[in-house]
Amino acid sequence: MSGSGRLPGIARRMGDIAPFHVMELMARARRLEEAGRDIVHMEVGEPDFPTPPQVAEAATAFIREGRVFYTPALGIPELREAISRFYAERQGVDVPPERIAVTAGSSAALLLALGVLLDPGDELLLPDPGYPCNRHFARALGAVPRPLFVDAENGFQPAPDQVRACWTERTKGLLLASPSNPTGALASPRRIKALAECLAERGGALIADEIYHGLTYGCEARTALALSDEAFVINSFSKYFGMTGWRLGWLVAPPRFMRDIEKLAQNLFISPSAPAQHAALAAFRPDTLALLEARRAEFQARRDYLLPQLRALGFRVAAEPRGAFYLYADCSALAPDSEAFAGRLLQESGVAVTPGLDFGENAPQRHLRFAYTVARDRLEEGVARLARHLGK
Repeated sequence: MSGSGRLPGIARRMGDIAPFHVMELMARARRLEEAGRDIVHMEVGEPDFPTPPQVAEAATAFIREGRVFYTPALGIPELREAISRFYAERQGVDVPPERIAVTAGSSAALLLALGVLLDPGDELLLPDPGYPCNRHFARALGAVPRPLFVDAENGFQPAPDQVRACWTERTKGLLLASPSNPTGALASPRRIKALAECLAERGGALIADEIYHGLTYGCEARTALALSDEAFVINSFSKYFGMTGWRLGWLVAPPRFMRDIEKLAQNLFISPSAPAQHAALAAFRPDTLALLEARRAEFQARRDYLLPQLRALGFRVAAEPRGAFYLYADCSALAPDSEAFAGRLLQESGVAVTPGLDFGENAPQRHLRFAYTVARDRLEEGVARLARHLGK
């Protein structure tokens, strides 16, 4: 052995990056299934519908040609143009293709946005509860995530007054998810505009996580691009389009950032997946969109079934979710510790749900997230098992 024999240590930043607990719970559930147990999965944030056949066929046709090469770092022009048309047709918003970067999933879109905005030591405001990976992306870049506690009283969305109260000279912006994970909360256009104006006054950036756009019920989500020319918008082919494993998303940014976004994408990713991009062209076909709208209706039917059932069992869902496919339920009347409660539900009743531990510091021990990403008969089975477990 050469040198002193000392082994390299782990970077200090890793001490601030927690595991993604839902993934570990899923692994436990899979091990129980391998042992012969039947598990009702209400923990996973992934649509249960298969890839739309039009999308799969487009990918197959492209791969058969054999010319599966690198693409431009910002994506193939045809897909950037298709996304631009989608904004025009769905939202009535002009988003030039030159402002659109196709990315290796929405996670890559977030990394690119934060990469061009945050320096080490900068602060990023994030609603809490919120998607756990967001704060860890900031930490990985040496920035500091600052939670804004939100609850049912403010619709689980931050308000301009909170931004003003938490702003410091090191704050660079706010990451707003609408609809949000884990709450399914939707920010109104008025709220988004007020937040954008508040941030603009301070020279801060609005980063809008819109990956659940399309999955709203009884309303349509308004894109931040219609309310601010300075917004960064992150979207995905995973949720509404049902393409999780294809790892494809997009980022829309102000024009002055696009060259630096391109440079960062070239260095970090080279390019998004070529087969996934050519497959996604078929996602915007009228017959594909009709299928996706039918799936949206099914998600709404599942929500409308599960919400009253959980309330009847003693779970408190104070703010009705208007989007995504989650119910964030206060379980404190039934158990004092959501993590231990979720463990018992899995082990004793075969029901997998996500404890609030993943979603931040805002009373996580009081909350469970239920995902209605399984068929109605499985939801009914899950509710029946919950009722038996609770003696109801």
